Amino acid sequence: MSAHPQLAAAAPSVQEIGRAATLALYDELALSPKPGLVTLTDCGSHVDMDAHTFMRSLLALRGYFVRIAGLGAAGAQFEALERCGIAAEAHMLTATGGINTHRGAIFMIGLLCASAGALAAEDRRLTPQALRDTLVQRWGDALAARAKQPSTLPGGIAARRLGLRSASTEAAMGFPTLFETAVPALHMARARGLSMPCAQLDTLFAVMAVLDDSNLAHRGGLEGLRFAQRAARGFLAAGGAAAPQGQAVARAIADEFVRRRLSPGGAADTLAATCWLARLAG
Repeated sequence: MSAHPQLAAAAPSVQEIGRAATLALYDELALSPKPGLVTLTDCGSHVDMDAHTFMRSLLALRGYFVRIAGLGAAGAQFEALERCGIAAEAHMLTATGGINTHRGAIFMIGLLCASAGALAAEDRRLTPQALRDTLVQRWGDALAARAKQPSTLPGGIAARRLGLRSASTEAAMGFPTLFETAVPALHMARARGLSMPCAQLDTLFAVMAVLDDSNLAHRGGLEGLRFAQRAARGFLAAGGAAAPQGQAVARAIADEFVRRRLSPGGAADTLAATCWLARLAG
């Protein structure tokens, strides 16, 4: 069972879908220790943002997640979702003074909210498989075409240069890291009796271990990405958050990430998406 209050298992409203997204962004922010990422008390590897910046951002995005869920419910084409996301990004940048806090989440969780809205409109139960199938069936072709276009964003440029799987490709494939790694990791951790924060921490490291995180690639090159993946695998192999020294090990890894200026933003977005799904579907 999830530690979060459960929303309707079948056909949540677009307001519930959007509210869960905002709360999930807070779930990710509140988790600590996180390697290189902003928490409520730490700026991680960032010098231009802190928890206040993130709070301004996620509050600015509240309406966006509801709107894009509504577009999904209305059967909108990908172009309409994209326009909605672009407007949300502009709103975020206004709220943060030009700092990119949630661009990846706008893309990833926005698409998931649209998919959830589409399921709700058909009065279908929101399950991970139904969500993934809906995303691929409705917008997979458009996302695949988008993935072929050269990116102008730092992470996308790094992914293309290094031959990594981009965020757009992940989306076109139905977010395999989310559904095949993150969601099972959270469920298994909770089934073992871990608290929600410990389960979320293990989930974050499980994602870091396998994801072609373009944020890491941009900041640290291929060497930085591979270091992060090795560190994540080592943390989990040693018992993860449930190990007697699990929290101390996580803090030591976080310190090393800061020293190397690494920040696994893609993994953070995937964790937030996992928290969103947990709030909606358990």
